[in-house]
Amino acid sequence: MTGRTVRIGCASGFWGDTPEAVGQLVTKGDIDYLVFDYLAEITMSLLARARAKSPEAGYAPDFVQAVAPYLPELKRKGIKVVANAGGVNPRGCREALAKAAEAAGIKISIGAVLGDDLLDRSDELRARGVTEMFSGAPFPAKPMSMNAYLGARPIAAALAAGTDIVVTGRCADSAVALGPLMHEFGWGDEAWDRLSQGSLAGHLIECGPQGTGGNFTDWREVPGWDDMGMPIVEVSEDGSFIMTKTPDTGGLVVPASVGEQMLYEIGDPQRYILPDVICDWSQVTLEQVGPDRVMVKGARGLGRTDSYKVSATHADGWRAITTLTLAAIEAPAKAERVAEAILTRCRRIFRGRNLGDFWQVSVEVLGAEAAYGANARARTREVVLKIGAVHDDRAALNIFAGEIAPMAVSSAQGLTGFFAGRPKVQPVVRLFSFLHPKADTPVIVEVDGETVPVKVATEAVRLPAPKLHRGEAGNPGPDSVTVPLVALAWARSGDKGNIANIGVIARKPDYLPWIRAALTEERVKKYFVHVCNGPVERFELPGIHALNFLLHDSLGGGGIASVRIDPQGKAMGRSCWTSGCPCRPSLPRATDCRRSRRHEGRTRHAYPEASRRKSRGSRRADPAHRADAGHCNFRSAACERTARPRAPHRGQDR
Repeated sequence: MTGRTVRIGCASGFWGDTPEAVGQLVTKGDIDYLVFDYLAEITMSLLARARAKSPEAGYAPDFVQAVAPYLPELKRKGIKVVANAGGVNPRGCREALAKAAEAAGIKISIGAVLGDDLLDRSDELRARGVTEMFSGAPFPAKPMSMNAYLGARPIAAALAAGTDIVVTGRCADSAVALGPLMHEFGWGDEAWDRLSQGSLAGHLIECGPQGTGGNFTDWREVPGWDDMGMPIVEVSEDGSFIMTKTPDTGGLVVPASVGEQMLYEIGDPQRYILPDVICDWSQVTLEQVGPDRVMVKGARGLGRTDSYKVSATHADGWRAITTLTLAAIEAPAKAERVAEAILTRCRRIFRGRNLGDFWQVSVEVLGAEAAYGANARARTREVVLKIGAVHDDRAALNIFAGEIAPMAVSSAQGLTGFFAGRPKVQPVVRLFSFLHPKADTPVIVEVDGETVPVKVATEAVRLPAPKLHRGEAGNPGPDSVTVPLVALAWARSGDKGNIANIGVIARKPDYLPWIRAALTEERVKKYFVHVCNGPVERFELPGIHALNFLLHDSLGGGGIASVRIDPQGKAMGRSCWTSGCPCRPSLPRATDCRRSRRHEGRTRHAYPEASRRKSRGSRRADPAHRADAGHCNFRSAACERTARPRAPHRGQDR
């Protein structure tokens, strides 16, 4: 890295992230840009419903509340702000922020990026015969929201017009960082490698402290969870950058923690498609260059597409989810029987009222390693029973909600923990994704209410991907030893709609052949057969000695429609840690094996204050002492049932 650098800090990884991050970055981060990422598909549908009730609503009010107290300091330090907090009403967000600035006596320029909202074109798109890009499902009758993922060029145009704050609607998460870089360094629309590097910088910070040690495999090595450092990238004109964090805070920035975040939800690392560039991150390298400082290089750009991905949401039936605690003899078996009794009773009532069966039912006994399927090993005397159900008719789920509490006096001894009362019946909000031509998606940039010209590149450019050298798989032989995967690798998982993404990084390059041999597509499919209903794909990232897996049709419909306990696949990377990996006896270091035992073992009172915590009246999980009748070890796995087949796009458990 040489010459001028631009420092960008991210203060929000989702709508609901801590507002404390703003002050941390503004006062201690020494940043040039403060960026925020608020929007997910479910967020867009919630904001659309809010605007339907009030024309002034439809944006993330948290953004205005978090930024307003720091407007004087932002102005004094010259820190510019970019946020996708506009939701479905960027103009409304701009006006609310302008009022806050006026009240504080601060004169600022505010830009807004418009054009992502395509909801008014629903009838036109339905008439064209647009179908869902993954399942082929027909266009929904009544979409709740419909937004294109815009790119970074409009943000750069707003900054070039002199604005202090840019508010967007839906855009690629990483675009809030790429836009400032395009503006500061004058990157053109065909500076492919730099656009890819800038997108990677945005990707690494877009989830907040998840890039600085949050959710890290080696969690014991990460200090200061109570004051995690927010991520900062120092980017040079050539696109290379250093990943770091706010000084004097918790967290850990090392190649492994950065690598885990790089793999998070990217799919094919040689073809990670963003609005501005097709990214090839397979040869990216990560190098520790100082305490909590990692150099990131090697991203390639392979052109761009001529279309935007559009995410629409629509209501598709009703759902309800409940949890109960059971602590007693044979707790997991009793929990399964309680669930069976509730569902059997409901189905009998449904038949009597001609309501039809559930679309989908998910029963998971938490504490009995439901996430592990046939690989569960737990023997426990205390579990939480979770039942999720989906139905066409809201009235049916109201019946379901009313038949849960009666189990307290008609079923298993030790059943307790009815804290939440009857579960709330809510709409199933389903995702519908499709591609839409960029040339048919007008983008508007306004600065202080005046339109600013912007030209978005719309023609497709495809560059050939470099051929990857795919390494050999290890051949352990008859004298091999089997160790848990966590002894050899780091892992992180997430989601893309109904597809789970698991990234696995070898702790040492020498470990990768053995990991490659153990984690074939077939074996990963078999390990997750209890949740994975589609094919498994494996991709290689030689630059960081990693593998990336896509498990199709694995999340019960995905985060905004699923009734599973892990609808976004967050735990899948962790559950595969214990899978056995055969290797040479001399390969794993003793320290790595100790690490795997720590991950597997039970830790009692890691923090002394945990053992001194006192129960307070009814806050006890079992206030009526219903579980005191006895204890016994038992093991149970998850149970998922589907009453009748549905179209694949409904995402049912089978």
